[in-house]
This record gives sequence, C-alpha cells and structure tokens, in this order.
Amino acid sequence: MAEYVVIEDSAALEDAAAVLAAGSGPVAVDVERASGFRYSQRAYLVQVFRRGAGVFLIDPPAVGDVSALQRAIGDAEWVLHAASQDLPSLRELDLVPPVIFDTELAARLLGHDRVGLGAVVEATLGITLAKEHSASDWSTRPLPQSWLEYAALDVEHLIDVRDALVAELAEQDKTEFAAQEFEAVRVREPRPPREEPWRRLSGLHTVRGRRNLAVARALWTAREQFAQAEDVSPGRLVPDRALVAAVLAEPATKQDLAKLREFTGRASRTQLDRWWAAIEAGRATAELPPERAPGGGDTLPPPRAWADRNPAADARLKAARVVVEARAEELRMPTENLLTPDLLRRVAWAPPASGDAASIGTALAESGARPWQIEQTAQLIAQAFVDSVQEPASAPEDAS
Repeated sequence: MAEYVVIEDSAALEDAAAVLAAGSGPVAVDVERASGFRYSQRAYLVQVFRRGAGVFLIDPPAVGDVSALQRAIGDAEWVLHAASQDLPSLRELDLVPPVIFDTELAARLLGHDRVGLGAVVEATLGITLAKEHSASDWSTRPLPQSWLEYAALDVEHLIDVRDALVAELAEQDKTEFAAQEFEAVRVREPRPPREEPWRRLSGLHTVRGRRNLAVARALWTAREQFAQAEDVSPGRLVPDRALVAAVLAEPATKQDLAKLREFTGRASRTQLDRWWAAIEAGRATAELPPERAPGGGDTLPPPRAWADRNPAADARLKAARVVVEARAEELRMPTENLLTPDLLRRVAWAPPASGDAASIGTALAESGARPWQIEQTAQLIAQAFVDSVQEPASAPEDAS
C-alpha cells in the first residue's frame, strides 16, 4: 500500500500547489467531513488529483489559509461527485470552481441505475472501490493510512470517470443538458435557515399541547447551543428520541428527569442542570408555539388535498405528470431530473393565464427550471393542461 502524507502546513501546500499548477486538464476534488460527529460541516480533508501532478491530501484545519490551492487550480474544470454536498464546505475555505463536472449528476442524466461513487467507477472503469470509511470521523488525528488510501482513491479515478461520462453524454445528446445542470449546482445559493428548525425533531409528532411544544423547543435550543459550543453533532449529545421522551414524561423534578430511562446520551447526565433549566424555561415562557408549523408564503397544499381544494389544478397535475414521466422515460433519466415535482406542482396549481407553451416555459424559468428542461417539457405540459379540461367525447349512437 502506498504511504500517503497529509499536507499540514503552508510551505507544503505551496509546494503542492506548484505541482498541481503544472499538471494538465481537469482537477478532481473531494471533501471529507465529520458529519454525525461534529456540529459543523467544515472540511477536515480535501483531496485533489490532476494528471501530471498526482494526488494531494490537505488538512484544512491545520493549514489554515488554503488560497495557494485556489490559485493553482482556480482556472481549471473541477470534477466532483455529488458536488452539491461538497461545494458548501469548499466555499467555507474560499475554494471556488470556475466550472464543474459532477459525475453523480451526469450518471443520473444518463439513466445509470446506481449513482454512488463506487457504482459509477465500477460501471465506467470496471474498478471496485471499498467504501468502508465513508461514515468515519474525519476529524480524527492522526488519520490512519487505510483512511487516507480510501480518500485518495475517491479522486484518483475521477478524471477517467469524467472522460467516460463525457463520451456517454455525447452519445445520448445530453452534453448541453449536463452543462446547464452543472452550472445550476455551481451557482446555487444556500437555502435560507428554517424559521422553526426545532420542529425537525424526530418524534415531535407525538407531542401534544402548545406548552409541551414550548418545552421541546427549549430543549432543542439548549442542545443546539451546547453542540455548537462544543463542536459536536447534537444527536451525539442527546438523541432526538431522548429529548422527546423527556417532554412526554413531564418530569416534576430534576431528579425525575435523571431517572428517566429513555433520557440517554453522552451529555444527558453530565449536563443535567442545562436540560432541567431548558424544561423550566419552556414551562414558564409566554411565547407558546402554534400546534402546527405556520406555512410559508409560497407553500402549496399536499397533492392529496388538491381534488377537494382545487379540482382543476388536480386534473392539470395528473395529466401533466403522465406526459412528463413518459418523456423522462424516453430520455432514459429519472423524472425528477427532467423536472422536479415541485416545479410541476407550482405551474399546475397556478398556471399562466394564456396557458401556451411559451408562458408555461416562462413560469417554469421563474421557478428555477433550466432552458433544456423547459424545451423538453413546456409544450407537453401545455397540451396536458388543455386535455385536462376537455370533456370526453360522447359515444356514437348505435346504428339503427
């Protein structure tokens, strides 16, 4: 097994950057985080490969300023797998690609049955990758050699995979589809924070009453603040199920909380004062949350309710869904990659007045659809909307 060395200081990074700059062609980039272990989504390892340069493994927390890497590869195409997962962590480091190629997204557009990195490498190159360290704690130091080998292999074959997928895209006339999708991922803005993130507590649906919801909110907030301060994943401190169990048990005293069998986690007992203070705060607050989360301004009702609330929209959606799914099948790609269900629902719920393909295309574009998606679906949707309101033809009378 090759011995991999991690770059841990600015001088070593400058040397690596010079070698990478002298390499040729696209650059394969990957990120390892410590999701499930740490609070943040920061990069604990950045892997880079370029033909003529080789593989480099960089420890961003140790190096600090990684701008030398941006200068070295900032004018090249970056090849990533599932880029939407890695780009936020890279942007935190001021590593920003000018153009990307996403091997996972390309595989989806090409209709591959499996699109995980290992599956795509095997399908395109016939090489099997071991994935046993994908869920490891990458904040561990020092990183074991077996982990480093795994990390290096994540980028070592990526350029060859990219080349194979480029050829497949050309064969299926999807090169432009892919280019538009890659750019949409590259420039996508982060989602705004949820208004009430505490409502994502697993099991919260079992909690009844606004006062108990206030206690759940206070416990969630206390855990979140402590997790952020300690840089530990909140679920590792106290799992969601334990917080909900504490709410449902309605303990009368701190001692009752401590005795609760379901209240577990590495910080459930050591931080008992913190959790009890949160429970008391939730019980005392005058700001009680509503039983149900308030809907956003542009939130649509669930499709199952459309038949009662907006029968015409329900008919439009059902008719359009059929033709969009059929077109996706013709193109050999998942329907959601041709047009996301949300985009279709929005235009079906409130279609433009004229209802023609051009106006539907404009409506789709305003909601974020790419030109290629509009070209493939707008006319089909327009016709489906027309068909949804036409009365079925009467059966011909029997000849006498």
